[in-house]
Amino acid sequence: MRVLVVGSGGREHALAWAISASPLIDRLFCAPGNAGIAEEGECIAIAATDIAGLVGFCRRERIDFVVVGPEAPLVLGLVDALEGEGIAAFGPSAAAAALEGSKGFAKDLCARAHIPTADYRRFRDATAAKAFIASHGAPIVVKADGLAAGKGVTIAGTLDEGFRAVDAALVERRFGEAGCEIVVEDLLAGEEVSFFALVDGKEALPLATAQDYKRVGEGDNGPNTGGMGAVSPAPRFGVGLEGIVMERIILPAIAAMRGEGRAFKGVLYAGLMLTEAGPKLLEFNTRFGDPECQVLMMRLMSDLLPALVAAHDGVLRSFDLRWHAEHALCVVMAAKGYPEEPQRGSEIRGLGAAAGDPKVKIFHAGTRRAGERLLADGGRVLGVTALGEHLAGARDRAYAAVGRVDWPGGFCRRDIGRRALRS
Repeated sequence: MRVLVVGSGGREHALAWAISASPLIDRLFCAPGNAGIAEEGECIAIAATDIAGLVGFCRRERIDFVVVGPEAPLVLGLVDALEGEGIAAFGPSAAAAALEGSKGFAKDLCARAHIPTADYRRFRDATAAKAFIASHGAPIVVKADGLAAGKGVTIAGTLDEGFRAVDAALVERRFGEAGCEIVVEDLLAGEEVSFFALVDGKEALPLATAQDYKRVGEGDNGPNTGGMGAVSPAPRFGVGLEGIVMERIILPAIAAMRGEGRAFKGVLYAGLMLTEAGPKLLEFNTRFGDPECQVLMMRLMSDLLPALVAAHDGVLRSFDLRWHAEHALCVVMAAKGYPEEPQRGSEIRGLGAAAGDPKVKIFHAGTRRAGERLLADGGRVLGVTALGEHLAGARDRAYAAVGRVDWPGGFCRRDIGRRALRS
């Protein structure tokens, strides 16, 4: 098969790495890719959101199957455009990607399908939103309705923080069109977990669980980011919880989407809070998480590509996936200044020594080559990922590798996995 992976982050590097190991692969491309992905396949200088450019490339190169990594091209309708040209693609249609593209749509769907989630209100007017927050009280959560690269969520501990979050979206337009509407919802208390399932329109195949670390600072302090690290399996996620999540959240969502003429195919990512009343949905995403994908791909024993094709073809019922019993842990190394103003262009050395352990894989996110030099070219730059028989071993391996990376222009959290070990 001739396969194209769309995207340029750590998630796409992990997908390309896993897919490249498939015996079904004849040739692997990635658009636009990064310096690490170039070691797995051929990178093509086409932006992930250049729908016409990607479709044209697939026609010219006779691509058999496209795997779309990021959310933006899904919401823009890349899968629709490819399928319209007879090119098979893994991922939801634009109509189905609204589950991530609009938090308000997703919350309304949950209400109709009786999916457990936080109570919420939708607002386009800042004055009305502030009046609701004042009457409700803090803590409270304010979310930009659309895609904001993981940075459109504010957990407001005080009324003033809530008011500022409203102004940032509705008055200052900090998130552009994504923030023209906001969702204001109750803060759920408990343990946060990432739950993934492959979906073929009717059936769903649960994948391994993960837990990510969103805040930029140690001890879960500072602003939210796209993710500063992850572990898999998720701690405190017992065997019985998988069936509950499938019954109460995943399958009702799939049925509701099908009933609305928006049949969902791809990977459905449910961000969950394990509350005292049981698991509740925080939000849906319509693609693999980043950096959760990195730890999932490290633990996956089965060939990923046939499973993705089966989801596209609507035959997931006959599939099963095998996972390493080992734990995986990913430490994200980011450029100084992230998430506000990451500093680009600093040189990274020492990756060969850092990846010397066979149970360590360094996934690239924001990197590029300048001759022989490897340079930082984004906010989140590397995902140092390791396996271990126990979480402590995976953590030790990952941080040992981080210590071998020679990159004065970068930083990372030093507490990834610590909370899970304490629990």
